[in-house]
Amino acid sequence: MDELHLTFGSEVEDPEEAMTEAFLLFSQEIPSQNLGFVDSRATTLELTVAGKDYVIHQSPTVLSSNRAGGTTGAVLWKVTPMFAEWIASPRNPLWKIGALGPSSNVIELGCGISGLTGLVLAPSVSRYVLTDQPYVSKFVESNLAENMSNMSSSAPGTRRKRKTPAAPSSKDNLRFASLDWELDEVTSDLTGSDDAKSFDVVVACDCIYNDALIRPLVETCVDVCKLRGSDSATQSPQTPAICIVAQQLRDPEIFEGWMKEFHKHFRTWRVPESALTEELRSNAGFVIHIGILR
Repeated sequence: MDELHLTFGSEVEDPEEAMTEAFLLFSQEIPSQNLGFVDSRATTLELTVAGKDYVIHQSPTVLSSNRAGGTTGAVLWKVTPMFAEWIASPRNPLWKIGALGPSSNVIELGCGISGLTGLVLAPSVSRYVLTDQPYVSKFVESNLAENMSNMSSSAPGTRRKRKTPAAPSSKDNLRFASLDWELDEVTSDLTGSDDAKSFDVVVACDCIYNDALIRPLVETCVDVCKLRGSDSATQSPQTPAICIVAQQLRDPEIFEGWMKEFHKHFRTWRVPESALTEELRSNAGFVIHIGILR
């Protein structure tokens, strides 16, 4: 806790402060990001993140369908590549205070089709579990296979690309597991390991679109973090899991509703602008919060 205070400053103390924060964030002149897609019409995207090239397959068809349960995970959102680069950077304060490290077990909620943050971060941590509804699984597996076996070494936009071996990483520490926030129970089986029964870090990247998602998402964050207290195998059972929530600033009422619900269960810090890349700062339309279960 001392490290968090020293690194991120004062925590959000009460719901009224959350309302003030929402007002201040949305009173800025935020550039239009539309809905926040990278390119909702493309079936394939080529991206460079943290100095490596990735090919991401997505589904505009599923996005525009009437599938029950939502379709927003069918395409890549703008915040994800920027968040992936930020969280994987050795300059990120989370690495400096030991919240992230080579032995970290990480779970992502609502990963969508890309698996991009897992692809970028997995080589630097012990285990990364991607989770979302079952309909994205085939796209996630396709993207993992595409980018694990071959990574493009040239810059995006060139017509001919030389394929080079992937960074030292294997599917052993990066996997997908189905997890519906409203239907599925959170258990230690999510780790996919007999050795690890909990997670050090929970990631949720741009998962908050409407009021109906707020409570299921926060409750799932709580349930995952609670696994920590019952994990006798962890080397530091007294060290709580840390929850990292990144989002695009779209609607002040939804943001305020999420802040109030999250604050009920988590001691909360907003990552200061100085600890973020320029692309992820609030005046660019994005914000990141850190939570520790109360």
